[in-house]
Amino acid sequence: MDNNLTVLGFDFGMKSIGVAVGQAITGTAAPLPALKARDGIPDWTVIEQLASEWQPQRIVVGLPLNMDGSDQHLTHAARKFANRLHSRLGLPVETCDERLTTVDAKARLFDMGGYKKLQKGLVDSASACLIVESYLDTLYD
Repeated sequence: MDNNLTVLGFDFGMKSIGVAVGQAITGTAAPLPALKARDGIPDWTVIEQLASEWQPQRIVVGLPLNMDGSDQHLTHAARKFANRLHSRLGLPVETCDERLTTVDAKARLFDMGGYKKLQKGLVDSASACLIVESYLDTLYD
């Protein structure tokens, strides 16, 4: 396991895409500003700038699944987004089960600052942090 591994993570959504960057050495992630999206399509130049700035070795995209593990309406769109990231950035892209990350993210943010912290972009990027941290945890299993 490469302790210098940097991971860029995304919580895919049709209107907003949460973003976080994580480090394997600490096993933690930090939220970045959420990206606006139109029908799931972000401004790709912003994503390319993020990749240039953070120099990740890997990308992780949260995969929205139903509680029973089956695909839901957003699952296909998230996979398509992951495939586009791979073709545009030329980096390995993996998906990570994101069930309950939004619930956990809201709870974390609420604990830090009450309702005013529960803005959509903050929740999405906090979810992206949880996705990255969950992914990093799997590297040590």
